[in-house]
Amino acid sequence: QVHLVESGGGVVQAGGSLRLACAAAGSIFSIVPMGWYRQAPGKQRELVAAITSGGSTNYAGSVKGRFFISRDKNTVYLQMNSLKSEDTAVYYCAANSGDYWGQGTQVTVSS
Repeated sequence: QVHLVESGGGVVQAGGSLRLACAAAGSIFSIVPMGWYRQAPGKQRELVAAITSGGSTNYAGSVKGRFFISRDKNTVYLQMNSLKSEDTAVYYCAANSGDYWGQGTQVTVSS
């Protein structure tokens, strides 16, 4: 069992930065892959970035070079730079390829 709580969302101007954090509680956190997903209004939820237990990362093409995922003992982070209006969405943290989800945090980028 993994319990996930996201934080760090908010409103930012285009070109700005935000860092999201996902605090995880659960014995399996350290051994499962973690991911950040997002869902914009009227669109399907999409994978933004993922990180394995060993630290290997993977990014959606639309965020590559701007977003960076990392993890430590019990938290996974998403550093978002050079934000664009199209990054506006609810961002969700997920464990083990979607077996567990956080409640989501809103990110709004104003142009």
